[in-house]
Amino acid sequence: MTWPTSAPRPRAVTVGEGLAVLVARPGPLEDSATFERSAGGAEANVATVLTQLEVDAAWVSRVGDDGFGRYLTGHLAARGVDVSAVRTDPARPTAVYVKERGSESGRATDLGAGESRMLYYRNGSAASALSTVDLESAAALLDRADLVHVTGITTALSESATGLTEALLTLPRRGRLVSFDLNYRPALWAGRAEQAAEILARHVRGSDVVFLGADEAGAVFGTDDADRLRALFPEPEHFVVKNNEHSVTGFSGAERVEVPALALEVTERIGAGDAFAGGYLAALLHRRPLTERLRFGHLCAAAALTGTGDVAELPRPQRLSALAAGTDTDWAGHVAENVAS
Repeated sequence: MTWPTSAPRPRAVTVGEGLAVLVARPGPLEDSATFERSAGGAEANVATVLTQLEVDAAWVSRVGDDGFGRYLTGHLAARGVDVSAVRTDPARPTAVYVKERGSESGRATDLGAGESRMLYYRNGSAASALSTVDLESAAALLDRADLVHVTGITTALSESATGLTEALLTLPRRGRLVSFDLNYRPALWAGRAEQAAEILARHVRGSDVVFLGADEAGAVFGTDDADRLRALFPEPEHFVVKNNEHSVTGFSGAERVEVPALALEVTERIGAGDAFAGGYLAALLHRRPLTERLRFGHLCAAAALTGTGDVAELPRPQRLSALAAGTDTDWAGHVAENVAS
């Protein structure tokens, strides 16, 4: 089974901060003489997954008037993402983060093999100035979109960014879906920590598609149980709870499905949640049933978990489609093996 060929390609818009990534050599950060440059940012990552799955995607953001900003826009454009609504800020820099990787040397400042740690340099970034003005600039893209995706990272960046994401929820839908990934990052809420749960709950209730990690939902909303979370938030039509590494529970209206995760040799966990969201959303836009949407999410997450960068490099859509469309027995067999390649 492949994607439908008679219907026009669906269109999606993602809104949020992109970051230049400097990946250190394995071992203590202070010993890394060279760094590999890459790209990251939740919504940017989702956009690159969508384009690989035959969804026309655009990214709305702000970058600095610097080399990192030009790199980010070029990186996404090369992957088929429309960056026409990305604004350049002459006064603020592009956000950066450094990825520290472990080598299990036993030194006090080293991490274990396969572990990583992120150091973010995003205070005062160009994207922290995102505001409702950016929605006005992207109005033509939004009007044509079938779906718009944003995360809790974006709304946490600043009060003006919160204004943008809340305005997005109130725009006339005209058939367009709004997707929200909780992506709770406590450090980003410094100074507004007491408001975080209320703001994030409004975003969950106001969206059509919602992704929650069970652990982060427990931290924000006081429960990590999928059924209790669904009872707490009955409003979204599509509601997905990622139960750590073991399974994902998806709700579509009154339907409830739980799909186990694939067994993998994990290289790195960064970007897996974004890849899952991109896979699920692409399958939703291509009108796949709930079970297949969850399987697409797992398969795309597997590509991120077995790769080395934030951006998942996916197998061909036809391969993913065949794996996702199999029987429960077929999927149970896949769970026992690595099918990410």
